Amino acid sequence: MTKYNKITPEIAEKLQAIVGEKRFFAGDAVKDDFSHDEMPIYGKYYPEVVCEVESTDEVSQIMRLCCENNIPVTPRGAGTGLVGGCVPLCGGVVLCTTRMNKILSYDMNNLVVHIQPGVLLCDLAADALTRGLMYPPDPGEKTATVGGNVSTNAGGMRAVKYGVTRDYVLAMTVVLPDGRVMELGKTVCKTSSGYSLLHLMIGSEGTLGIITELTLKLIPKPAMDVSLILPFSDVETAIASVPQIKLANLDPQSIEFMERDIVDSSAAFTGNSVFPTVVNGKEAGAYILVTLVGDSEAELTVKMDRLGELAESCGAYDTLVVWTDGLKKDVWAARSAFLTVIEADTKLLDELDVVVPVDRIADFLVYTRAAGKAEGITIRNFGHAGDGNLHIYCCANDMELDEFKRRSKAVMDKCYAKCSEFGGQVSGEHAIGHAKKQYLHESVGDTAFGLMQAIKQVFDPKGILNPGKVCTNVEEV
Repeated sequence: MTKYNKITPEIAEKLQAIVGEKRFFAGDAVKDDFSHDEMPIYGKYYPEVVCEVESTDEVSQIMRLCCENNIPVTPRGAGTGLVGGCVPLCGGVVLCTTRMNKILSYDMNNLVVHIQPGVLLCDLAADALTRGLMYPPDPGEKTATVGGNVSTNAGGMRAVKYGVTRDYVLAMTVVLPDGRVMELGKTVCKTSSGYSLLHLMIGSEGTLGIITELTLKLIPKPAMDVSLILPFSDVETAIASVPQIKLANLDPQSIEFMERDIVDSSAAFTGNSVFPTVVNGKEAGAYILVTLVGDSEAELTVKMDRLGELAESCGAYDTLVVWTDGLKKDVWAARSAFLTVIEADTKLLDELDVVVPVDRIADFLVYTRAAGKAEGITIRNFGHAGDGNLHIYCCANDMELDEFKRRSKAVMDKCYAKCSEFGGQVSGEHAIGHAKKQYLHESVGDTAFGLMQAIKQVFDPKGILNPGKVCTNVEEV
């Protein structure tokens, strides 16, 4: 286990000199928010100081100072993660990038944008649209920073058509744990130029380096889009339709699934009852939500007709077209509110973010419900049916914290094992942090886990950068 030094008054003074008095916080001035992310079940860990950085040079100076003095540094964006990835397990410095929030430039000839890592996803998406462009990655938490999305290789609802964040990162500036600055990648679309350190950095959760600038690929904004709600009797029947939808040459932008209970909760929470509960006299138990894109209304009409015929053959009660901008906004707002709804309904919460082959989704959901029932834990879920990424929540309201943790872990142990049996992965988009390390190790095995640890050692021999995350263990303070 690595032993770290505490921040002395002399080091604190040097850190403050780097960022200035107004962007340096210590002691009681450190806000509680910096001790946790959006999944508080994983505990609170307070830093000794917080530095709000504004440039690559400031990051470099801080890392050089902390490396020389063996002080841990935890990079942090907006703090919207769900696996304890940005919490300072060992105290030290939280290096916050939210002030690095500038969209620096667009290159319209090469369809790229150059930004700082603290730009919010929602801001980048909206700004790109004003130029007739789209940034395709669409994670559910729109107020996350893009740097955080890159650090976790976030996916989102449009991954089934466009891919994940990794597919849109062309280049980056990175500060290494010893303070050296490195440029990775180029504004080109292909490379066979040695080991891809760029792609090694993507998804490394701030354990190998700190991203300070990004060059991202954009695409032309689709001319038109339409969403369609397919109500089914139950989730098994709904999920069974997904492979058929993907095979129908519709090229859907997104295919989401949701069960009736979360739809009802969302309607009660938001006052937005956009998903019908009774269709053609039948009670809907689950839904598939599909978005199609095209260059014209005629093209979309052909796709909608084909989807309607397919949906009927798969047992859908109807194909409900969401055509107007206002209704589309309401439908997707309801979908985006699902996690918020669960959080509002639930005192104690834990989550699995697994990804399984699409044809095993229904089997896995049935298994998780049974595992939850066996432990007296309520299971709620929704997710990305098009790519098999499932968000499954262990919930309780009338249980002591320690008892909930014990029962939830029992559910998690069973479900992660079943995920591996089905050929799945521990995380589809929320990453590992410090909460899912055990399951990553069990999933990939000793050899792969050991290689991850060896890579970490090469980049960060002192182990000062985001310690205790992904594949490293520390003595938590």
